[in-house]
Amino acid sequence: MSAPLYSALKNHAALGRASFHTPGHKSSPAALPGGLFQLDLTELPDTGSLYDGGGPIEQAEALASKLFGTARTCLSAGGCTLCVQAMFRLAAPNGGKVVCCRKVHRSAVGAMALLGIEPVWAMPEELVPAVGACEDAKAVYVTSPDYYGRLLDIPAISAACRKKGIPLLVDNAHGAHLMFTEPKLHPLLLGASMTADSAHKTLGVLTGGAWLQIGDSRFSAGAKDAMALFGSTSPSFPVLASLDLCREWLETHSGAFPLLQERAQRVRRLALSRGIPSPSGLADPTRLTLQTAKIGLTGTRAAELFRAAGIEPEYADRSFVVFIATPFNTEEDFQRLERAVRSLPAAEPLPEVPEMPPFSPACVPLREALLAESRTVPLERAVGGVAAQIACPCPPGIPAVMPGERVTKETAEFLCGYGFLEIKVLK
Repeated sequence: MSAPLYSALKNHAALGRASFHTPGHKSSPAALPGGLFQLDLTELPDTGSLYDGGGPIEQAEALASKLFGTARTCLSAGGCTLCVQAMFRLAAPNGGKVVCCRKVHRSAVGAMALLGIEPVWAMPEELVPAVGACEDAKAVYVTSPDYYGRLLDIPAISAACRKKGIPLLVDNAHGAHLMFTEPKLHPLLLGASMTADSAHKTLGVLTGGAWLQIGDSRFSAGAKDAMALFGSTSPSFPVLASLDLCREWLETHSGAFPLLQERAQRVRRLALSRGIPSPSGLADPTRLTLQTAKIGLTGTRAAELFRAAGIEPEYADRSFVVFIATPFNTEEDFQRLERAVRSLPAAEPLPEVPEMPPFSPACVPLREALLAESRTVPLERAVGGVAAQIACPCPPGIPAVMPGERVTKETAEFLCGYGFLEIKVLK
């Protein structure tokens, strides 16, 4: 009898690597009690219904709302994706324009296509003027922090939104813990109207657990209906219960994240002493993003060396390797990571990442481009065609082309430089 996926999971767990990737619980018994999966029940009179209200789910949500200081907090077993979909539904239920940061997760692009929303793209540094320039925008949507831990200027963006009387929606997938850092950097505290918090990424929650956080009470009443439009009618109760347990843990471990910040900073200082910097500017104080390209190592090659040293990173690309540290990483995990940093070979820095070409205006609506028939062609033959997919080189983690945009010669050459060989275009 063969169960290849189960076997792969067991085999990976047996490697015993220090986990610096999601989920944030790191399989620690301090995060989750044993036997949680024996409570894999369903919607019963005793357990309640996720979208219908009442019962223990509503009580758990009320306690989470109190902890986060929100107008309403909703549990999600459908990950941050479900929360992002709900935010768009609440802010622009009948479509329309939404000013969007170009640095965006594909779940947001799919949600906008399904809802008939027209994104007005802006680079991170262009967001504030873009909000003022878009007369009929229904909302503004941004991602902060990004995968590298970098934070946008949420106070400035939220101030621009208030001037226009429109909500600010934040994909805060990697920042649920920012409510508990010093200083507190959660977008809700900085003026966001709603956030999607992927709790399982940085907190002690099972994969798929997230919170829809609502700071603006105008959107509270319709939140469950918006989530029910996209969410499964069979949510995982162990995932929902892990969110409730996490909230309880956070209430009694208020100092955990400041301690983690100090430990992460020690790793950063060590890396810098070896010539490996972290991104400059405002960033998540717990995220470890090491620019190994500065010592002649691509992030992907560095990740191989870290794995050989018994460490599993979260992510790597041509310049960076990223580690997600949480309070459930042990001191041995950090010491193993530091030993590996000390042992990295050093050489001349790699060439700087090429500057991204300007993106072309959409010539086909996003919804039409994503749902239309497409074909896959080599990049050199795609020039002049209309993209039917996102093509996102990392770094910088910003899509070079979006569905509905024409593929230019400059964009094709840029993507080829990152190893892209083909792309989907409309037939």
